[in-house]
Amino acid sequence: MLRSFVRSAAAALLAAGVLTGCGYNDFQRLDEQTKSAWSEVLNQYQRRADLIPNVVATVKGEANFEQETLTKVIEARAKATSIQATPELVNNPEAFQKFQAAQGELSGALSRLLVVSENYPNLKANQGFQDLRVQLEGTENRITVARGRYVKAVQDYNVLARSFPINLTAMVFSYQVKPNFTVQNEAAISAPPTVSFDKPASK
Repeated sequence: MLRSFVRSAAAALLAAGVLTGCGYNDFQRLDEQTKSAWSEVLNQYQRRADLIPNVVATVKGEANFEQETLTKVIEARAKATSIQATPELVNNPEAFQKFQAAQGELSGALSRLLVVSENYPNLKANQGFQDLRVQLEGTENRITVARGRYVKAVQDYNVLARSFPINLTAMVFSYQVKPNFTVQNEAAISAPPTVSFDKPASK
């Protein structure tokens, strides 16, 4: 019985050593980092989505506001929030692409709305709208930071998954590379929308 126990303990130690040396623990650590970084991205996207109804309600109070612009914001928000951002989404390139496209569409529509609002003096003088504008700008900045951290976390994970001989461990445990924000998408979304409520100086 003692010999059996010793053999079991030795086998466990050997297995632990093999898993440690083959990068198994690194996969666990980096996977948790990507999950944490992704959660923060979702948190900031949700913060933006929660602010938008207040923006829409404020803008609706402005007579003759450009309805097409407002409608696009409402539709883009509905589309972005309809996609269920489960943890599995980051392992599904197609779903991930749809998600980031929807968020990009919302960013564009919201940016357009804020630019159009420059033409409405009452909105520029509305303190509630100004407060919302500041909150949206802050949220866009937080999204940029959160996305940057996620990009870095995924990059670290993917480098590990592709590196020899650790890629053999990846194959054994079915660790796939994770999709990331594309360069084109990053260029379109990473910068906060340009928001200026000052009319250009007349020449």
